[in-house]
Amino acid sequence: MNREETLDGLRNSPKVDVCVLGGGINGLSVFRELALQGVNVLLLERGDYCSGASAALSRMVHGGLRYLENGEFSLVRESLVERDRLLRNAPHYVAPLPTTVPIFDVFSGLGNGIVRFLGLTRRPSRRGAITIKAGLGIYDFLTRKRALMPKHQFRGRRSTLAKWPALNSAIRNSATYYDAWVSHPERIGVEILRDGLSAGPNAAALNYATIEQAPAGGFLLRDDVSGEVLTIKPSLIINATGGWIDIANGALFPEDTRPAPLMGGTKGSHLIIDHPGLRDMLDGHMIYYENEDGRICILFPYLGKVLVGSTDIRVDDPGTVRCEADERDYILQSLAFVLPGIVIRPEEIVFQFAGVRPLPASTDSFTGRIPRDHFCTMLEGSDGGPPVLCMIGGKWTTFRSFGELAADMALERLGLPRRLDTAERTFGGGRGFPDDRDDWLRQLSATTGLAADRVATLFTRYGTDAAEIARFISAGADQALPHAGYSARELIHLIRSEAVEHLDDLLLRRTTLAVSGELSLDVADVALAILAAEKGWPPQRAAEERARFLTLLNDRHGVSEETLSARNEQRSELCETSARSG
Repeated sequence: MNREETLDGLRNSPKVDVCVLGGGINGLSVFRELALQGVNVLLLERGDYCSGASAALSRMVHGGLRYLENGEFSLVRESLVERDRLLRNAPHYVAPLPTTVPIFDVFSGLGNGIVRFLGLTRRPSRRGAITIKAGLGIYDFLTRKRALMPKHQFRGRRSTLAKWPALNSAIRNSATYYDAWVSHPERIGVEILRDGLSAGPNAAALNYATIEQAPAGGFLLRDDVSGEVLTIKPSLIINATGGWIDIANGALFPEDTRPAPLMGGTKGSHLIIDHPGLRDMLDGHMIYYENEDGRICILFPYLGKVLVGSTDIRVDDPGTVRCEADERDYILQSLAFVLPGIVIRPEEIVFQFAGVRPLPASTDSFTGRIPRDHFCTMLEGSDGGPPVLCMIGGKWTTFRSFGELAADMALERLGLPRRLDTAERTFGGGRGFPDDRDDWLRQLSATTGLAADRVATLFTRYGTDAAEIARFISAGADQALPHAGYSARELIHLIRSEAVEHLDDLLLRRTTLAVSGELSLDVADVALAILAAEKGWPPQRAAEERARFLTLLNDRHGVSEETLSARNEQRSELCETSARSG
């Protein structure tokens, strides 16, 4: 991921077979697919990798139970297949998640489900036991040959409340089935990128880079880090910018030949809550519940906290989305409905995020009925320009198969063969995943000299890539970040090897410091000092970066500088209390 080497290569050879626009999970997926086939491919991301919708998912890897209502059986089947592949190929980040559905009626939603299945217009309604039982039966049927996880089971009211006494007492039944969750989605994006780059010099990628039409033909690539502008000449462009597809097409086509809008995304917002009682009450389950208006919401333990969401609101500008106050109120109201005895104080919301679901353009008045499937559209270039393949729709779970679909269309257009399949290809820290985790950790601890608990933490964060990071950490003097569980040399390794250009790249995406609520002002300042030293930034540049990050954290994630400062004091007090009691 050496930026200067990448730019130098483009200066010397501006022609590329394929230029992929968009470094979200779908763009990274098609980039990897093409790179591994030996295609000369360049990926450009206007921000950081996985910094848009790909960082704002519900952290679920799932088949899409509710999509059955829309008759999207092929999408559910594909999603379940890809879910199970991720469980095998990325076991360091993707794990089974027992999911429990509270049920308040028996027959409710039965007629509505039939009407929606037939494509007739009707508002969503509450789903009763029969509807849910039918959906879970289909789920079990679609996964019967793989059987990686248990079949669903129903509980009566008494046994449900015995296990989860805080649930709304109006409950009639509950159903438990298994899907999966992803702990570090942005890190999966980086691993997919690195897997593509491993193909060799035919593959290159840049974050913080954009393109626009050049007056004399071709395209101008603008490196937003250095300010350099150079020319590239792609034979094919893949527009994988998600909610920004129509905006990106505006830069690729003259106004008089610009295609009609292709996207009609909706916003989903989520909260991360620090409430140990709520987390423990969940007992490792996700509660997959309906709010009183029929909107599906989720609630499950996440990195020691609790994740709850989400909303589904149409948006026009994907660049300005954030969790607004009314969305936060809606999410908390839904939580109060399903768990009426749980009270969430404002200071217990330690992080919030919102992203745009890249859905196809639709005039449907109810966002829940907009199809969640994905497809590709090939647009012919204007004035002799290259064709543009647009990746429409897509959910996080199906990123591999969607990338495969787009890559196969690109290969056909270029007249190139497919060399290998990625269906069973492990990547990143999922490679060489040990059957005996404890023995693997003992050996790594012995060879690096790092403490056993430190090695275990690295394994949780990076899977088998922890070996490379542990060796780097042990090769020099290291220092722990204040009350954060990360260390200086760990951050240095991430900065040097993973294209970190801004402080938010490091604290929001390469690590889980911000999303887990562990970030404090002290930690942010120490991380900034490390990043500034690695980049050679003068004090003024570092101060600008600090202000940029604090503004972004406050505006997009509801975490103010005052909150970060208060965490300094809280953690210092906890350490003093612990020392006295010890």
